[in-house]
Amino acid sequence: MTKNDRANFGSKIGAILAAAGSAVGLGNIWRFPFETGNHGGAAFILIYIGCVLALGIPIMMAEFLIGRRSRANTAGAYRQLSPGTQWKWVGRLGVLTGFLIYSFYSVVAGWTLEYILQAVSGGLNGQTAEGFINTFNSFVSSPWRPVVWSVLFVLMTHFIITRGVEKGIERSSKILMPMLFILLFVLACCSISLPNASEGIRFLLQPDFSKVNSKVLLGAMGQAFFSLSLGMGCLCTYASYFRNDTKLPRTAFNVALIDTLVAILAGFIIFPAAFSVGIRPDSGPSLLFITLPNVFQQAFGNIPLLALLLSLLFYVLLALAALTSTISLHEVSTAYMHEEFNLNRKKAATLVTIGCILLGMLCSLSLGVGSQFKLFGMTLFDLFDFVTAKIMLPVGGLFIALFAGWYLDKQIIWEEISNRGTLKVHIYRLLFIGLKYVAPISIILVFLDQFNVFG
Repeated sequence: MTKNDRANFGSKIGAILAAAGSAVGLGNIWRFPFETGNHGGAAFILIYIGCVLALGIPIMMAEFLIGRRSRANTAGAYRQLSPGTQWKWVGRLGVLTGFLIYSFYSVVAGWTLEYILQAVSGGLNGQTAEGFINTFNSFVSSPWRPVVWSVLFVLMTHFIITRGVEKGIERSSKILMPMLFILLFVLACCSISLPNASEGIRFLLQPDFSKVNSKVLLGAMGQAFFSLSLGMGCLCTYASYFRNDTKLPRTAFNVALIDTLVAILAGFIIFPAAFSVGIRPDSGPSLLFITLPNVFQQAFGNIPLLALLLSLLFYVLLALAALTSTISLHEVSTAYMHEEFNLNRKKAATLVTIGCILLGMLCSLSLGVGSQFKLFGMTLFDLFDFVTAKIMLPVGGLFIALFAGWYLDKQIIWEEISNRGTLKVHIYRLLFIGLKYVAPISIILVFLDQFNVFG
């Protein structure tokens, strides 16, 4: 396949929404509020936005320019731009990282389908706080229900991927992303109308700089890095489908803006609702499946139909956010198999789907009947989460910054960022400084913080 006959996104808005869909996921809706709650509310948000500008956008533009310049999958991109060197392993690391994340992420994505069914059937109505815990634990440890939902979610993703770049990825993004924002807005309006919701809004908007320390700074860097899906090959792969007239700086800024808005809107859903019923959103992943059903029950228990409707909308929202991410994760491996092994797209996608289903089944079972089998003291699910989030992503992001800032010819960077000199790029020098110095140092600090080097 040559660069000229390679598929492209059909429109600029399609490219932006697809890339934004890659970045937006479950992490925006539960991890961002969780990190915000633990690190000073609005103070953390302000620092996070600074990290997105100083760290996230430069690395995102690096992935964009590498992908579009090469017109190849993320593994082939580095091989083309640095022939005969070992930089090719950066791309291969991205493919492997994306595939491993997809395998365990699809398990959690499948949980959203179970809770959609629970909401529709009324299974969440009338339960006590203890009942929600028992329901969640019973479901997760089941030997077959989570597996079925995970497989179904992977097959949904597979259907979209096999339809191709423009008819599959782009078209689905144009539908899913607007739906995502509508649901976010509706749920946020409902949440801020609750009694005592003002406490949650105040926490979200009123900075408490007394809680700001080095851990908060590093936590904000890490959240910016993970929230934007940097280092896993998704953005590089999607950029290889960008048209030549796509403005990379504007696209990167728009993607970062959309991603941040989703995270903040999620905060307006979770904080007012949680504070309204006296629950602080610091319960990690279980926030979505234990705490929030309890919030809906307590807040709207006297109006069962409204409680059911809001629960249903929330879990549909989660499913949509998960789907936009699984599409991009699947595409990283599909493009790699399609181009590197000369397989047709359908066969490449099928092999990725089968591999993900098998690993996803093992990850799901490791939370129940296989929980006794552990590696390095962790279940397979926790091991995949730890290795990808705390090792592979930071390492991948670091090498992307080093590749663009220290190895890649400055002329290539300028040509891609400026669309071969047709655009005025006033931030070019800042971008280059960010890639060469700020991003690598920041990522190293985040990486070391993951292992508590700073105490």
